[in-house]
Amino acid sequence: MLIYYTITQEAAVCKLPSLFRIGGYVVFFWSNENNEPIHVHVGRGKPSPGATKIWITSKGGCIIANNNGNISENELLKLLDIIAAQHFIICHEWRKHFNVDTIKYFC
Repeated sequence: MLIYYTITQEAAVCKLPSLFRIGGYVVFFWSNENNEPIHVHVGRGKPSPGATKIWITSKGGCIIANNNGNISENELLKLLDIIAAQHFIICHEWRKHFNVDTIKYFC
């Protein structure tokens, strides 16, 4: 799997703001989930309701909440490594998008 990422600029205006892309996957937020602990969704091609959900931990790791997107285990492990490496960017974008100073973590 070719892995690359680019930060997108649509985060401020969408209901499903995209953060970045990894190969054919997009990493995004749902705009109505700011009361939940910080997490991202990963979908093939574009943001969609049936995407995989990944919790972001306070120590910079990731936990799979669900794999509704049916991403293969091999690809999912690669995606988790890249998402974990983007911890600070994800936290920054979460604060900015949801207009919060403090982030609530799953663990």
